[in-house]
Amino acid sequence: MLPISVIFPYLPIPAHRRRDQARQKLADIFAGIISSRKLAGKSEEDMLQCFIDSKYKDGRTTTESEVTGLLIAALFAGQHTSSITSTWTGAYLLSNKKYLSAVVDEQKNIMGKHGDKIDHDILSEMDTLYRCIKEALRLHPPLIILLRSSHSDFSVTTRDGKEYDIPKGHIVATSPSFANRLPHIYKDPDTYDPDRFAAGREEDKAAGTFSYISFGGGRHGCLGEPFAYLQIKAIWSHLLRNFELELISPFPEIDWNSMVVGVKGKVMVRYKRSQLSTN
Repeated sequence: MLPISVIFPYLPIPAHRRRDQARQKLADIFAGIISSRKLAGKSEEDMLQCFIDSKYKDGRTTTESEVTGLLIAALFAGQHTSSITSTWTGAYLLSNKKYLSAVVDEQKNIMGKHGDKIDHDILSEMDTLYRCIKEALRLHPPLIILLRSSHSDFSVTTRDGKEYDIPKGHIVATSPSFANRLPHIYKDPDTYDPDRFAAGREEDKAAGTFSYISFGGGRHGCLGEPFAYLQIKAIWSHLLRNFELELISPFPEIDWNSMVVGVKGKVMVRYKRSQLSTN
């Protein structure tokens, strides 16, 4: 998906042709699964079944094409963004010995309490790792622009007293990349500093609810935020417990040409298998 895809989603360009061909292949796979369930009269306890059984307010059931669209959205919504955020998190940790040592020590402490077990509650205890992920997301939110449609006329007054009228029906845009680096909210905003989210500082609350918008906000904030943190914690807790890692390529640049903004080029890491000890 390219930035131009937002404005002209059906432009006849190679990227869109590849996208449409890939979607059709996925549609064929999902259609086969949906059809086999219906023919067998089986009902499973999973997300696919929820989509198949779902209905609109007027009672109409979802079509196979709509179920396919929902499945594709669910499949990719947390894959691309999470892999990018995992990469940025690792790049920062391996470039900052202070925070790498802190997350390793946290893993040792948790392993001392729970052994090798990992579950939802144990992942929730990883506050240091959580702050490190959150800071990587502050500096590099995967989506650099968020759009909302105005449902009514309203006015906005800026910090310096300027007033803007927003008419009903207009599109309002905000940039997490810009908002997350505002110097009146974040001290030294271009510096990687996970401790800015620690108790006593909490810079992400300095200017209210929308001080931190890596996951959007309001009614249409990302519902996958808790899952994203759990997913990336699971990835990095496993890596930290089983490998010694060293970043051997330069710190990555930002690839601004992608719709979901990630790293430019390759991030090269030297690794050695090593079981983390609580001693």
